[in-house]
Amino acid sequence: METAPLKVLFVCKGNHARSIMAESILRRLPGGKFTVFSAGSQPQPEINPFALRLLTSLNHDTAGLRPKSWTEFAQPDSPELDFVFTLSETAANAAPPAWTGNPTTALWTLPDPAAFEGEDVQKALAFADAYRMLNNRISIFASLPLATLQGMALQHRLDAIGKDTGRREDAA
Repeated sequence: METAPLKVLFVCKGNHARSIMAESILRRLPGGKFTVFSAGSQPQPEINPFALRLLTSLNHDTAGLRPKSWTEFAQPDSPELDFVFTLSETAANAAPPAWTGNPTTALWTLPDPAAFEGEDVQKALAFADAYRMLNNRISIFASLPLATLQGMALQHRLDAIGKDTGRREDAA
């Protein structure tokens, strides 16, 4: 029996960097296992140019990507979500709308590359680092045996993915 693709929503504050990159990463995985969306609690008017440049350089299809409010996914005609991953502390601390469906949620926060201040080369490196962390987490998530994991076992695995930041510790 064929199962419908699982519907995944990535949320952050501005929906112009982290969540857009996460949406692009998961969309690109083969197999049609997921239908992917992203949204923000306070969406920006456009995608961050560093995020767009990085995604384009990595041959992601950016057609149709746009910042949007998370309220778009709480309407009666919204897709019934299976998973919602929150990527920012700001969005995590905001009261989310009532999602359609009964999604499993997890907090996968990581530093906001758009908040990084410095030279353009350093900003580009911050975006590349965020992309790497997201790619690692999403690869682990996509490889989980989702058909057999349920309830607390699934929640535990998703929470563990979010706690593994994959960041290199700087020697002080």
